[in-house]
Amino acid sequence: MFMNHIKGHIKLKDKIKKFPKAPGVYFFKDKSGKVLYIGKATNLKSRASSYLRSDGRANVDAMMDKVCDIKFQETDTVLEALILEANLIKKYQPKYNVMGKDDKSYAYFVITKEDFPRILILRKTDLMKSPFRKRGLNASKRVFRGDLKNKFGISNPSLALPFQKGEKSKEYSKIYGPYTSKQQMQIALKIMRRIFPFHNRTEKSEKGCLSYQVGLCPGPYDGAISKTDYKKNIRGIRMILEGKRKSLIKKLEKEMKEYSARHDFEHAAEVRNKIFSLKHIQDIALISERDEKSQISNLKSQIFRIEAYDISNISGEFAVGSMVVFDNSQGSFEPNKNEYRKFKIRTIKGANDVGMMREILKRRFKNNWKLPDLIILDGGKGHVNMGEKILKDFGLRIPIAGVAKGPKRKNLELSSPRRTNSELRMDKKNILKNKKLLKQITDEAHRFAIRYHRKLREKGLISGDS
Repeated sequence: MFMNHIKGHIKLKDKIKKFPKAPGVYFFKDKSGKVLYIGKATNLKSRASSYLRSDGRANVDAMMDKVCDIKFQETDTVLEALILEANLIKKYQPKYNVMGKDDKSYAYFVITKEDFPRILILRKTDLMKSPFRKRGLNASKRVFRGDLKNKFGISNPSLALPFQKGEKSKEYSKIYGPYTSKQQMQIALKIMRRIFPFHNRTEKSEKGCLSYQVGLCPGPYDGAISKTDYKKNIRGIRMILEGKRKSLIKKLEKEMKEYSARHDFEHAAEVRNKIFSLKHIQDIALISERDEKSQISNLKSQIFRIEAYDISNISGEFAVGSMVVFDNSQGSFEPNKNEYRKFKIRTIKGANDVGMMREILKRRFKNNWKLPDLIILDGGKGHVNMGEKILKDFGLRIPIAGVAKGPKRKNLELSSPRRTNSELRMDKKNILKNKKLLKQITDEAHRFAIRYHRKLREKGLISGDS
């Protein structure tokens, strides 16, 4: 028996070696082919391999004793893995996903029935407080039966919703779930809302609404968006939750072409930005460095990426720009020189630092490079305002700051929007208050730019760049 167990794990290990280092969902199956557990991963190969190392937890070891096969389904993003996992758990209801769970453990995305719908995250217990209608039946008297599948395809009592065939909620038009982590749902909804803004307050007004001021609410009650365009945003989130991101991108590309054909370039640009954001979803925070062995542990620290930019030229001649990257992948913030990029200024003539920086940022965000968690520009308020506009044009929301240096590059003057300071707290310490780190980063950006500028000047011509 013991030898069979060892041989089984060797077989699993050989299969896992062929897994991709990509996000996705994995399935553990028993000898009959029944799904025992479904999990999501940032790195399928790494996550699946971790199960072959016993860590002393009885429930995990008990499950692995029964596992005879493992499969995977790769996804393009971690967000899609999260959504796919929820849909598959609902479909298969694996024993080790629902073991030890009660009604309070599960949560759902719900879309309200309103002129301008909201998207909420609710526990099952909250959903049961919602009034239902079906031939006068009172929802408070509902009895859940494990053998009766409701219209959402859920038969397990702990996963069941207070909906059955013929019933409808008076408050909600769509419900998605169940999901096992409300925290991950909140991160996912934040990601989706940056691409498809929606009104989330019960008040039918944007007066005093911070979300409206920072672009997360499109202002339907203030008349800033039409009912048709608002519902397109909700439809976009619905398609993501239904696992239709690629179809959504194709739909938006067709819509963008239609706007362009009608010379409605403003709307075409808005749709283009949504397409870009959908293709470059930054969702590593969802399940990065998480232990998902049946019982998910606390979120560990994640990699934090800082990009800094500088310009070097002599009265506009041989103008170049630099992008340096610092991250904490080694524990403390250090240069990541493999990620450095240099730019030859192409469109700006004469001494115009803001214009040159604008060109660099536009070219940078057209590339499919990993997005930063913080941007630092060599410059003051004018540079920051320009940078904020570039990010908005690309449909991105990334904290940004400008650092202006004195004649000897010693006195640092910091310019940053108020929201940047509130968004950059790590371990209760604001990065932007770390003057030593800021100076190290900006000096490195300056050094890299100067080095490239001198190289071009010495050659007396401008060569290729990124």
